[in-house]
Amino acid sequence: MNTAQQAGNEAKAATRRATRSRPMAVLTRVGLACRGVLYALIGVVALQVGLGQGSGGEADKAGAISTLARLPFSEVLLWIMVAGFVALALWQASEAVFGGGKALERAEAAGRVLVYGLVVYTLWSVITSGKAGSDDQKSQDVTGKLLGLPAGQWIVGAIGLGLVALGVYWVHRGATKGFREELDQGRMSPRARTVMDRLGVGGYAARGAIAGMAGIFVTYAAITHDADKAGGIDATLRQFAQTPAGPSLLVVVALGVLLFAGYCFGESRWRRT
Repeated sequence: MNTAQQAGNEAKAATRRATRSRPMAVLTRVGLACRGVLYALIGVVALQVGLGQGSGGEADKAGAISTLARLPFSEVLLWIMVAGFVALALWQASEAVFGGGKALERAEAAGRVLVYGLVVYTLWSVITSGKAGSDDQKSQDVTGKLLGLPAGQWIVGAIGLGLVALGVYWVHRGATKGFREELDQGRMSPRARTVMDRLGVGGYAARGAIAGMAGIFVTYAAITHDADKAGGIDATLRQFAQTPAGPSLLVVVALGVLLFAGYCFGESRWRRT
């Protein structure tokens, strides 16, 4: 082994040790709990829309963060969220680059880095300017820029189909309880395992449905070359109320999002990190 390879291996080992240190492990678990808070707020707003009790709030991460910003001690809460999501992003970046998992698992970790990075950016925007841009508008802006590129329709179409595939994967992961491999079940009681199974099955089914619907939107935007057809979580959730099943389907999906929030809280305690 030459000097460069040895230095590279030492750098990788140092990075792995840093991301698996006790302080980072604690922050990562805080981040998982913070993720649960965001999904809980999204689920509550979506449930209110489905029940016809409100439509002013946005059922997405930006809307959830804006809600947090209106609470007492909001600045402290937002900084805790920043620390937690930065830790999540670093952890997943380590898994994507240095992890020994399957290619699909590493690709999923890389995707999570992007998602967590966007959440940190939104949190920072709220802290510094007091407002967060709509996720729907961001999605449309990005789609519009991609459509303007050579072969842009193909790129956007591939992203849309990728989201549909991700939705199918999440539903399958929930149905087969594949999420169990991420949990340290040796530390869980039988009752805790049962509860986490139920939360995971319902939560991943809801996540899969949302990702699949979002993918259909993006694919349609590619076909029509119209960025306005794309949308974020809020637009996707509201679209469930426009299906033949009506608002009742949105209520079911919203309840699933709340189940996933509960899973995130449990994950913050029992996740393998």
